[in-house]
Amino acid sequence: MKKKKLTNLISRRDALKGLAAVPLLGAFTYNNLKNKTLDEAKNKVVQLDLGLTNAPTILPASSVGSNEKLVRIGIIGVGGRGTALLKAAGFIMPNEYNQLNKKANKNDKAALSKLKRYQNQYLLNVQIIGICDIFDMRAEKGLQIASEGLQPNGHPIKNNDVKRYRKYQDLLANPNIDAVIIATPDFHHAQMAIDAVNAGKHVYCEKAMTLTEDEMHKVYAAVKKSGVVFQLGHQNSKNETFKKAREIIEKNILGKVTLIETTTNRNSPHGAWIRHLDGNGKRKPGDINSIDWKQWLGNTPKVPFSIERFYGWARWFAYDTGLAGQLFSHEVDTLNQIMGFGIPKSVVSSGGIYYYKEERDMPDTFQSALEFTDRKFTMLYSASLASSRSRGRVFMGSDASMTVGNSLEILANKDSQQYKNKIDSGLISKDVPFYTYPDTKNNKINVDAISSATEQYYTERGLVGTNVGGKSMDITHLHMKEWIDVIRHGGTTGCDIEKAFEDTAAVIMVHKSYVENRKVEWDPEKRIIV
Repeated sequence: MKKKKLTNLISRRDALKGLAAVPLLGAFTYNNLKNKTLDEAKNKVVQLDLGLTNAPTILPASSVGSNEKLVRIGIIGVGGRGTALLKAAGFIMPNEYNQLNKKANKNDKAALSKLKRYQNQYLLNVQIIGICDIFDMRAEKGLQIASEGLQPNGHPIKNNDVKRYRKYQDLLANPNIDAVIIATPDFHHAQMAIDAVNAGKHVYCEKAMTLTEDEMHKVYAAVKKSGVVFQLGHQNSKNETFKKAREIIEKNILGKVTLIETTTNRNSPHGAWIRHLDGNGKRKPGDINSIDWKQWLGNTPKVPFSIERFYGWARWFAYDTGLAGQLFSHEVDTLNQIMGFGIPKSVVSSGGIYYYKEERDMPDTFQSALEFTDRKFTMLYSASLASSRSRGRVFMGSDASMTVGNSLEILANKDSQQYKNKIDSGLISKDVPFYTYPDTKNNKINVDAISSATEQYYTERGLVGTNVGGKSMDITHLHMKEWIDVIRHGGTTGCDIEKAFEDTAAVIMVHKSYVENRKVEWDPEKRIIV
C-alpha cells in the first residue's frame, strides 16, 4: 500500500482505536512498513486525536472585479521600505521585473522565489497618484514606478495622473487621494498619521506607530473619532504558520504556557543600521544636495547634514526607539497575534553598546523581561547585533513546547501529564516533534533560496512570505490587500488602531525602561505608563 493512500485511510475512529491499543503496531498492522512510514502514521494519529490538520487555506479569485471601486493612493516616503510597499500594492520597475525574470530563467533560486511571490499577488485595482519624498532621487524613482511599472501579471501600468509633492501636507490636500501610505523614518509617523486622518484619508502606516506615549494617545484619539481605515505595518497576522500557532494555543495543546522566549540576532553592518554604503562599500548614489535636510529633521534637534543619520537614523533615539521599535516591535506583534495578551503589566530592560564603535544610541546587546501577571506568564526578549546564531520563538508549556518561525514544531515534555499515555505507548517520542507545520517541503518558504542576509533573517522569522493554498505569497502584499479590502467593503484590519495601540504601548515600555534604567508598569485604568 502506498504511503499517501495509507495515511488517507486513517480516520479519527481508527486513530482512537489505535490510541487505546498497545502497541500501536498491533492496532494498525504496520509490520510490513518502513520506520519512516510508521512515524508518519503515528504523527497522523496524534494530529487527528488533537484535532489538528494541515489543510491549506483556500485562496479566492486572484484578481479584483472590474466593478470594484478604484482606490487612489498617495505615498509619503519612497526609500527602501516605500518601494517595497509599492511592490506589495502591485507596482514594480520594469528593469527589476525583467532582471528577476532573466535570473529565474537561469535557475537562480532567489530570483525565482521573488518573481513567483510577485506574480502570485492579487491585482488590487489601485492607482498611485501622489508621490512625496524630500530626496529628489527617490521621488523620481517613485514617479517612475507609479507611472511606468509592471503589474504582477506583467502588464505595463499606464498612469499619467501621478504627481510629485515636496511637502506631504500638499499631498494630503489633494481631494482625489483616497488613502495614504506612510513609509518615512519613524519619527515622522505620528504627526503624518494624525494629519492624514484629519484630512479624511485612509492610512497604512509603517511601524513603529509613534516614538512617545503622548503621540500614541494622540494618534489613537484621532483615528477613533474618524471614519478612516487604519492599518499599522505589522504584517505578521497574514502568516499561515502564526495562525496555526494561535490555534494550538487556543486548543491548549501546550498546556499552561508560563514562559515565552523570543530573540532577534544579526551580525552584519547593514543589520546594525550602518546603511550609507552600497553593496560595493561606496557611498550610495544620488545627489545628496537635493535632500531637503531641514524638512527631514522636522522637530528634532537641528544638526548639520549627516549622511550617517539620513540613512542610519534608527541608531539615534531622536529619530527612533532603537531595537525596541525596529526588531522587538515585530516580535511583540507576532506573539500578541498568537497569544492575544494585550499590554504587559511591567517591563524591565537592559543592555548596552558592547561591540560597535561608530556613533549610536541604539544598543547592540539588548534584553527585556515583560510580565503578564493577569495571564500568569513571562515574555523574555533578547537581541544581539554581533552574533548570527539562529534562535527561534519558543512557547514553553506544562505539557509541550512550541518553536515558531517560518514553520513550527511541537515537542512533548518528557514528564507531560497530558501526553503520558501516548509517550508510554510509543505513540509520541520524547525526542522528536509530534507535530510540524507545514508538514511538507513544498509548503515551506525556501530559506536557502534567499540571497541577502537581511532577507534570509526576515524569512526565517516568518516576516516575508507564507504559503496560502499552495502558493507562495508575500505577507506584506496580503496585509496591503486587507487594508484595501476593508476600505472598499468594511470590516477590521489585522493591525487596526486597537492592536496598534497595544503593540506600541509595549514597544514604548521596553524602550522607556532601557533609557530610564528602571522598571516601568502599565496602569490599565488610566491607560498610562508609570
